[in-house]
Amino acid sequence: MEDSPEKSYDPFDSTLVFVDRKDDLDPFSSEDGNGQLRAQMSCGHAVTPDSLTQWSCHQLDQGNYKFKCPAIVEGTRRCNKPWSYQEVRRLADLSVEEMQYFEENIARLAAAEHSEIQPCPRCKSNVERKDLTNLCVVCPVCTADQGKSYQFCWQCQKPWKGAARRSDHCDNDGCSNKNLELLQTCKTIDLPEVQGATNCPSVRACPECGIILEHSRKYCKNLICPRCHAEFCFVCLKLKETCNKTSTPYNLCQGGVAPRQTSIPVWIESRQESESVEEVDDISLAEPEELYLPGPKKRRRWPRLKIPKALVKLIK
Repeated sequence: MEDSPEKSYDPFDSTLVFVDRKDDLDPFSSEDGNGQLRAQMSCGHAVTPDSLTQWSCHQLDQGNYKFKCPAIVEGTRRCNKPWSYQEVRRLADLSVEEMQYFEENIARLAAAEHSEIQPCPRCKSNVERKDLTNLCVVCPVCTADQGKSYQFCWQCQKPWKGAARRSDHCDNDGCSNKNLELLQTCKTIDLPEVQGATNCPSVRACPECGIILEHSRKYCKNLICPRCHAEFCFVCLKLKETCNKTSTPYNLCQGGVAPRQTSIPVWIESRQESESVEEVDDISLAEPEELYLPGPKKRRRWPRLKIPKALVKLIK
């Protein structure tokens, strides 16, 4: 994206509440805001369009699409009041290109979070698969309607056939794991900005939770999973901290390109939640690298991240 001038609010915009205090998202902001107008968010904290754009983009980069105010209140406790995307869009003064980037990524992250929900093939009501190791799913609506258990296959979307509790396929003809087939048959790509990264499968399953991802072919070789938030190397499939011990984000891994995946990890969500660090309200408990500090105001390119086209076709 071309460099754009520093953003500023229209002083005659009557829909905004302007305040005469420092920017709460920028710890280096002065009381006069260096001449920049500051507007008040719904929670009462002050922002500038640049600081809000940088902060919210940082959140998306980290796999967070539910925006919460990070301003500090009462010593070290964070505000954490929710901000809607509509509010962020308006007060960040997002350009058309920025809105497209935000909305595509918000949709992608939300879809990943709810990837274990899909409509029942009979009644079309949404059903959640709670046991990710079992393809046999019961629709509560159809079960109540018929007076007996209605089971269908999560994979082929047909009434269940065969012995229950299977993780590979049911006994219906043609029932197979489309994601696994995609991993085996997808084309190969080069990562132009990663030295030596050639002939890499274009589609990978996250090594932690198994969600299907595609690299944009821009920037470094690492991806942040939108579902489990693990950061891993798209080339060698190791977690970032392991890969970085023997290579850099812009160089080929020591072991080269990992072969095509022949299995998909199953995400045990309860385990992931228990192992994750709870949301930090008190910044004194957080590691330094977890805190967001806005750097020099500079414009950035907005990469278009997407769900693989081949996977979209399979879903449809």
